[in-house]
Amino acid sequence: MSEKTQAAGKAKPAVRKTARWRIVIRWMIPLFLLLALVGGMTFGYVFIGKQSLSDVFQWKTWQHVIDLVFAP
Repeated sequence: MSEKTQAAGKAKPAVRKTARWRIVIRWMIPLFLLLALVGGMTFGYVFIGKQSLSDVFQWKTWQHVIDLVFAP
């Protein structure tokens, strides 16, 4: 085998690993953003707003917040 053929054969797994990492990163970024959003809303509601933690997970709480933000 020539050196070019051997180099090309060794390059394929590296490209495959890079493609896998790109897929992982594309899923990790939105996941971290979603976790930061939920964590920030929870922190703001519980510690800054001084409300109970159990209220954070109720839909009517966030519906009320949405109504306040988007009220005409």
